[in-house]
Amino acid sequence: MTVRPENLHRGSLRLISTPSAPALDIHIPPNMNFLRSATSALRPSSHILTRRAALPATAFAVRHLSDSTKKTIEDAITQNKLVVFMKGTPDAPMCGFSRAVMQILDAQGVDLQNSLKSFNILADEELRSGIKEYSSWPTIPQVYVNGEFVGGCDIMLSMHQSGELEKLLVKEGLAEAEPEENPRA
Repeated sequence: MTVRPENLHRGSLRLISTPSAPALDIHIPPNMNFLRSATSALRPSSHILTRRAALPATAFAVRHLSDSTKKTIEDAITQNKLVVFMKGTPDAPMCGFSRAVMQILDAQGVDLQNSLKSFNILADEELRSGIKEYSSWPTIPQVYVNGEFVGGCDIMLSMHQSGELEKLLVKEGLAEAEPEENPRA
């Protein structure tokens, strides 16, 4: 996709379609700076993207998501406030990205023993490929909060650093707000 000057409008951006991908409209609210807008636009749960570009169908496209796996995923994310599909377990992550997500959640004050429902995708190949198709997100780990796909390790790290993750977890009752430090008079 290419960006052309005539497609740049205040508060929006239109990426031109190519033979392999349709056009994509991105709306950037005027009160958001570019970096925050770009980060937000990358988040799969973002409403800034007004249309998701679909991957072209190929002869090799295979459906991995069975009805039973889809039901398992949907039941998990609707019945639990915090769900992580990861490699390994919260106590023994089997990849650095899964470990980083667990460390971020722990640093945010999430009770990993009682508030988290996790799935070890290494133990279930159908779940491993099915969750990627379900979310249209190619990497693991995948984090869901209150039924909404938040993202993977990179997005969790970005949200943690910006303070956005704390706000979300506090709002959903998964963590307590940090008391603000009182400046000395």
